[in-house]
This record gives sequence, structure tokens and C-alpha cells, in this order.
Amino acid sequence: MRKLRIAVMVSAHFTTPLPKGIVYAPMDIAVEVSEGLAKRGHAVDFYAPAGSKIKTRRVVSAGLEALKQRGKKILTSSNIGFAETGKIFNLWDQYLLSELYKNAEAGKYDIIHIHPIDRALPLARVFRKTPTVYTIHDPIYPWRAETFRMFASPNQHYVSISNSQRKPAPDLNYLATVYNGVRMNEFPFSKKRGDYLLFVGRLIKEKGVKEAVRAALRAKEKLLIIGPRTESRYWNRNIKPYLGKQIQYLKHVPREKLYKYYQRAKATLVPILWEEPFGLVMAESMACGTPVIAFNRGSVPELIEHGKTGFIVKNVREITLAIKKLDFISRQDCRQRVVDHFSTQRMIERYEEEFLKLANNS
Repeated sequence: MRKLRIAVMVSAHFTTPLPKGIVYAPMDIAVEVSEGLAKRGHAVDFYAPAGSKIKTRRVVSAGLEALKQRGKKILTSSNIGFAETGKIFNLWDQYLLSELYKNAEAGKYDIIHIHPIDRALPLARVFRKTPTVYTIHDPIYPWRAETFRMFASPNQHYVSISNSQRKPAPDLNYLATVYNGVRMNEFPFSKKRGDYLLFVGRLIKEKGVKEAVRAALRAKEKLLIIGPRTESRYWNRNIKPYLGKQIQYLKHVPREKLYKYYQRAKATLVPILWEEPFGLVMAESMACGTPVIAFNRGSVPELIEHGKTGFIVKNVREITLAIKKLDFISRQDCRQRVVDHFSTQRMIERYEEEFLKLANNS
């Protein structure tokens, strides 16, 4: 098998691994894929600020320090306003990206894998010697679709994280759909379940926590809610009044302990009210053996196998009906679904397959 030379770039704002308290999913995915490809024998250069540590061939920093670390004072200068802050963030990324494309033009890489799409578009459009692959982590809003088309060139390719993510812009130059992966060892399987329903996610309207509460109350089931919140009208009106023995909010659950709550849940409720590109909560839950009950939005039909690893429903009433059918779901089937389609191992294999096809055809 051909061994590829791959350049990867995510952000010049933070070192890798991310500092404590910083959550940025694209970085986690990029590191997992990069280290996985390096372990499979490919030469991966990871472009990141000085001080970054990652298990690839090398980290390329070009002497750049992280923008938001090491006491960098440029962002707090007296003459820095909102507009200037955006420019500085952009220029920090541009510095590393320009170093990457300079090396690519010298023939050092077979594939360029980029995660900050909008900041790389102008360079990739001009420097076409090496194929550039973007992983799209966010929804494709109209302004994104328009700019992607504006900068389009034959050497630029997109990886979607679900097929549903493509719907707003089906005409882009897609390379493949590659689902995000779950570290299976961090979400161990449990045959036994507890006596509660679970909601995990940001406590905002789009995530449907209000609908989860209503469903639990209607079904007379206990519900545990885990996720960050702010004191907002939504929280005060739709969640806070119902907190008590039946509806409980767990304020501080470290991510490394989240699996314990998945394992003991009867089901995880995902009544989303938006077109979510990829629902990591669903994959994490099923990895632990816990089925998912979710609204039919976004990537839900791609993750859940209806009637086998959970239920895809339309409204709160249908959630309550699905809860009564949970005994028919095999927890082992839930786990196997993630092993086959949504594990980090499968994600790395899929990126390798697509990168090899692209490099061999370029």
C-alpha cells in the first residue's frame, strides 16, 4: 500500500492538545485522524503553534506561538476592537497556512487536510499542485455555500460528516462522507441498564431539552439532564420549574465520567429541533449499549437504525410510545452499530481509503 505524505492544519490559536477548559471538537477529530494515519505508516506533518505535542512525524510551528496562550497581549491592546480581533485571528491562521502551502508547492505532500475551511480557500485556489481536502464540521449555511462555490477549483475537495449535511449545497466537489468516530475504550459497553432516561447536550432550544422534559413527565419517567447552561428565559421557563425528584439537573459531570451515565440509562433522548450535521451524543450512547430516541432531523436517520438501536420519532407523544418499546432493543446491537460505523478506527480507515484514492488519481 502506498504511504502518503500528509499535511494537516486546524488552528493557530491554541496548542495541541487543547488547554484545560477549552473544547473544540474539530481539533479532537483532526488529532485522532492524524495520529491514526501516522500509526498506519503515513508521514503526517501537523501544523500547529509551538509547544504542541502530537504523535505524528512532526509538528510544524514555523516559530509561531499560540495566539491565546503564553501571555500573548496583542488581543488586549487598547486599540484592538471587535473588527481587529477577527483580523488577528485570521492572520494567525494564515501564517501557518502559508507555511504549509509553501512546503506543498515544493512537492513535500500528497494530500493537504484542512479544518479551518474559510481561511484556506484563497490559498488552495491559487496553489493547486497538491489536492486540498476540507472536513466540514459545521452546518453549510447559505453564506458558506456561496463562498465555497466562489473559491471552487478542481484541486479542492470536501468531506461531509453526514449525508444530510450536504443538503444545502449538494453540488460541491465532495470527496466522501466520513462519519466522526467515538473512542470505544472511553465509552465501554454495559449489558445492564438503570431506571432513568438521559439528556446530554447544551441546554438550548435547538437541542430539544424542553421536549425531553415534557416526554419524561408524560411517561412518568425519571430524567437526568447533563450539559452546560446559562440563566436564560428558556431555562427559567421550560426546565427550572420542573426540577425535582423526577427531573434532575447534574451540574458538573466531567467528560471522562460521562460514560457511567450513558451506561445506566434506559435510553438517551435526542429531540433535536435543527439539522444537526452529526450527533456525537447518539454515537456515545449507543457505544455504551444505550438506545437512542430522537426526532427525525439532520443526521439522525444515518446514526440510528430504527427499531434496532433506538427509535426515530416525530413528536413528544411518539417519544413516550417509544419508551414502552425499549425492552425490544438489544444493547449489544447498539454497541455493534458504533463499532461498525462510528468508531475512531472506522473513521481513520475511511479517511485512509479516500486519501489513497485521491492521491492515486491526482
